[in-house]
Formats: sequence, structure tokens, C-alpha cells
Amino acid sequence: MIPQPSPNPPPDDVELARRIVQGDTSAFEPVMRRHNQMLYRLARSILKDDAEAEDAVQEAYLSAFRHFATFRGDSALSTWLARIVVNESYARLRKRKRSATVVALDSRWPDMRAGDGGFIGGEMANDRPDESTESPETAAMRAELRDLLERRIDGLPDQFRAVFMLRDVQDLSVEETAACLDIPVATVRSRAFRARALLRESLSRDIDTATVNAFGFAGERCDRIVAGVLGRLGEVETGGIPRSS
Repeated sequence: MIPQPSPNPPPDDVELARRIVQGDTSAFEPVMRRHNQMLYRLARSILKDDAEAEDAVQEAYLSAFRHFATFRGDSALSTWLARIVVNESYARLRKRKRSATVVALDSRWPDMRAGDGGFIGGEMANDRPDESTESPETAAMRAELRDLLERRIDGLPDQFRAVFMLRDVQDLSVEETAACLDIPVATVRSRAFRARALLRESLSRDIDTATVNAFGFAGERCDRIVAGVLGRLGEVETGGIPRSS
């Protein structure tokens, strides 16, 4: 049986934008829910801070709401919102750097760079597997791998990180990424290629280090096996080998 289309399909972005301009504030919620993940990831890629990325997205939404009448539909609503988020995020980054410089001069601190937090704060919730069906060991391993990947993404140079986030994490097309960041398509391609190469290189070093220590045997595991064998020696036939008294 051929599935029938929904009698009431959800309104598209253009319709929602029209309603917002006409004063229907309730239409803004589905806009936010539709684009939250992509915009958060974009802000997070620039700011490298969970809480500040959330704040940046909220401020960007408020700015968008105030200026929705300027949205003409020449580009996708997601692109229009992304550019507002980019502007807000870079404004915060400039403010952070100015504040860091002032504090560093006053206190003579050697390094006021922002720390690198984990990416999961607004947490790719839609992408996460149902961990209720996973064993604790599997869930812990998945969390460790995710944390490692997020740290390595945070370690990418600034000009590559946002492109990687939109292209490889959010899965936007080259053209969509270029529109969001207002850069040429060729620049998107070159930065995405370089970002992937750098990420593979850093992850390869992590894997090489982990391989050396894989299936570690010293310590508790070694002690446990020795103790277990010694505790059962009395049960074993000696086969003619004299046992010490």
C-alpha cells in the first residue's frame, strides 16, 4: 500500500517566516527547534565553549526575531540564521580576546586563551544512540571516543573548524556551507580537505599511543591472575612434581 502524504504537513521555513513577520510569535518555536542543532554546532565550532555557544545562539535568535522583516527569502532561512550566529559568535570572540588581553596585562598571566571544553553540552542529542540498550562498558567507551573526537575538533585551526563542523558533522553541502560562512565554494573544499587531513593525523597519533598500551596486563590484572592460581594450587595434581611443604 502506497503511504499517503500527511494531510497537514508541517509549514516550511518561508511560511513560518511569513507568520512571524505578521506577528505570530508561536511560529518562532518550530523555527528554533528545526535549526537549533546546526546553529549550536556552528557557534560551538567558533567559540569552543558550550555555555557561550548556547548564549550566542539565543542572542542570534533574538536578533533574528527583531529583524525578521528583512528576511527576503533570497537564501534559505537556515543560511540567514547561520550568518547571524557567525556574526554573534565572532563578536563574542573579539570581546573575549580584548578582555583576555586586559586581564593578562593587569595580572601578568602568561596565557589567557579560552580553555577547550567538551563539545557535548547542547549535545548532539538527536544523533546519540539509545544508550539504555548499551552495556555500561560500551556506553563508557562511546563517551571516551566522543570526548576524544571533540577535543581533536577543538584543536583544529580556527579557519578550518567551522567548515568541518558544517560539512562533516552537520552534513551540509559545499554550497550551503559556503553560503553560511560567506566564503567561496573553493575555499570550503580546500579547508574541509585540510581539516580532515589534520584530524586524521591527530587521531592516528592517539591510536598509535593507545595501541602500545592495549590489553594492559601489569597491575591489578597480573596480581589477580597470580593470586587466583596460587589459591588453587592445592587442587592441582602434581604429576610427580614434588610440592614444597
